[in-house]
Amino acid sequence: MTHDNTRHATRYTVIGNHLAQHAELSLLAIGLGVHIQSLPAGARIGIKCLAARFPESEHRIAGALRELERHGYLSRTRERLPSGRVVTRTDQVPETDPPPGPRLYRTRRPSHPHRRSP
Repeated sequence: MTHDNTRHATRYTVIGNHLAQHAELSLLAIGLGVHIQSLPAGARIGIKCLAARFPESEHRIAGALRELERHGYLSRTRERLPSGRVVTRTDQVPETDPPPGPRLYRTRRPSHPHRRSP
């Protein structure tokens, strides 16, 4: 298989390698992070909204959002509405600098506990 980089002039989003090649995020979290970065400012990125858009369950999306939050790509706060209802507000952290910590893809694959060695 050959990888071909094609330069796009319209309808594209620039994604930093610190997210696209993050060594500690799951593929679901990376994909969700990329999707969120491609959305316009103010777009809804709650669990129910994302679960309506993608085939993954609310449970899996919630886990991916927790990963992104743990690694500094999202911030989530609880707010009480005037009605008394408590909601979670999810915000994308601005892309001024990548979050601190290890980011790039590892060249050696860690052994998977459920895979048998040949």
